[in-house]
Amino acid sequence: MNFKFTDEEEKLRQKVIDFLRKEVTPEVVAEQQPLYRQFNQWAPLTSRIIRKMGEKGWLVPNWPRKYGGLDMSNTTTFMIHDEMSYFHLPDIFMGALWAGPTLMKYGSEELKNEFLLPLARGEIEFAVSYTEPEAGCDLSNIQMRAIDKGDYFLLNGQKMFTSAASCGRYAWLAARTDIENPKKHRGISMFIVDLKSPGVTIRLMQTIGDWANNEVFYDDVKVPKKYLVGELNRGFYYMMAALEYERMFPVGWWRRIFDDLVAYTKEAKLNGKALGQNTLVRQKLAQLAIELEITRLLYYRIAFLIDKGIAPSYESSMEKLFWGELSQRLSNVGLQVLGLYGQLKQGSKWAPLDGIIERHYRSTICETLAAGTSEIQKNIIAQRGLELPVNY
Repeated sequence: MNFKFTDEEEKLRQKVIDFLRKEVTPEVVAEQQPLYRQFNQWAPLTSRIIRKMGEKGWLVPNWPRKYGGLDMSNTTTFMIHDEMSYFHLPDIFMGALWAGPTLMKYGSEELKNEFLLPLARGEIEFAVSYTEPEAGCDLSNIQMRAIDKGDYFLLNGQKMFTSAASCGRYAWLAARTDIENPKKHRGISMFIVDLKSPGVTIRLMQTIGDWANNEVFYDDVKVPKKYLVGELNRGFYYMMAALEYERMFPVGWWRRIFDDLVAYTKEAKLNGKALGQNTLVRQKLAQLAIELEITRLLYYRIAFLIDKGIAPSYESSMEKLFWGELSQRLSNVGLQVLGLYGQLKQGSKWAPLDGIIERHYRSTICETLAAGTSEIQKNIIAQRGLELPVNY
């Protein structure tokens, strides 16, 4: 198999890289630090870059032109977001990359016309709102109620760990619309909810890794009927479709940390010699290089499947599982290489690499939990990929 990009894709990749080298200044990178890596596309300088890319059709080049894309391959979209991640730009666009493709497939023409173009241009963002206090990995246990009131649904309940609720304009939200059906997953519907609606209360939840999450309370929130996505009581299936897109993580951020770490070992001295000449350090870095390449190939394999009209299933879980656990191995090796200095935070004049390894180490605690735990991914791979029986 030829793993190279096409001439057209490579030409666009170089244009994107040249653009990012020019636009992503140290000031832009600094904007990402207060809420590390998560959903800072709305910080002023970063937002300007994102909108420039959206105007060029670069956020979702695989989308049709009428929805803000370029009618190009999914591989192109994966490629661009991988490079964005490498240059420290946000790599998570829940509206454009997760909810958007699902909305394009199942949503009404009215919803597609209202939301897809602004998402493609980077003008709005969705907050994914699935998890509840009693519904985390078991999303069929969602309890939030959406009661049909004729012209609208009345929404009541609480959501936890809602990513981007503090900066997103709309929530991509699952709620229970049928409490009688004994098959719980068949009583859930999907909605798009304006987070500025009366009755919505948003509270910040910041993780040990500085991820910005939220708990959101919905008290008698009115959701117009037109904001029901697809069919009533089919929301669980739309969630599963969106999750397949969610479990496609670019590798650029890990590559950047690895490259910075390698550069450090070439300059730092140990017993008068460059740290990179130490046999144990070289072995650990070589192992990481191999695993980064594996993750990159798993990532682009998903794009290849989508371009061939094959819906990724366990393949997404494979990449997410390996990506999340590699992130932790990368930070562990980073701390081993840097020694005790690696524990110093950004701002300390003694912190190597401006404290990037320390920040990354805390962040990766969440990587094997978000978008489904590693255990969930293993079950999916076992069931769908290996066709093994799984007992819960």
